[in-house]
Amino acid sequence: MKCLVVEDEKIAADRLCALIGQADSNIEVQAVLQSVKKSVEWLNANTHPDIIFSDIHLSDGLSFEIFRQTAVNSAVIFTTAYDEYALRAFKVNSIDYLLKPIDLDELKSAIEKFKSNRQPIPCPRQIFEGLLHSVTNTYKSKFVMKVGEHLKVFETDEVQCFYSMEKAVFLQTLQGRDYAIPYSLDQLEGLLDPSKFFRINRKYIVSFKAIKDILSYSNSRLLLRLVSNNSDDLIISRERAGAFKAWLEK
Repeated sequence: MKCLVVEDEKIAADRLCALIGQADSNIEVQAVLQSVKKSVEWLNANTHPDIIFSDIHLSDGLSFEIFRQTAVNSAVIFTTAYDEYALRAFKVNSIDYLLKPIDLDELKSAIEKFKSNRQPIPCPRQIFEGLLHSVTNTYKSKFVMKVGEHLKVFETDEVQCFYSMEKAVFLQTLQGRDYAIPYSLDQLEGLLDPSKFFRINRKYIVSFKAIKDILSYSNSRLLLRLVSNNSDDLIISRERAGAFKAWLEK
């Protein structure tokens, strides 16, 4: 039996491949792909595997786009950190899913379901179009966090940026206050409305409404100034500058 792994985080991809080997030594991982574009190219050029294990958030968009752009003859098992609203859609459409961090026993169970001709089953393109619509139209509007002995609610409109520092991720308000949150920046990219937030580099996701100034920087890069954050780390690379400018115009 053959499978394809679609995952843009190398550590997560390596772990999943190792777990697949533990779950069933007869499964061959044909390729590990990191993006929608590379996945579509691979599927258009190769015989489709029996199963595709796919993360939802990839470096260039949601993996549902893969199945909209090319007809896939494989069963699909999503690996996801999404909330229940997305998981309900997976259940209804007989697509299996594994919550991250992936558990070996759950992976074995998903593989056994496929082998027994129950679920998951290959799904037509319109199902993935529906999933894409349901996911992209439901974004996180608030964050609830414990601050001392209290629970505090932050609306996303109150946030000027999210940033990582020393293996932790923080929410920073428009007033410049910082709060640690239990999400990675990769997870936040998928949870936040892309019309309001943009991942400018590996360290920062910024809010459109918080941008105070945009400055030309060395080597065709851009430097942002936010409402209450003038960090020199708010730099957009030359490669990302075009996408950033297009985002500003949306």
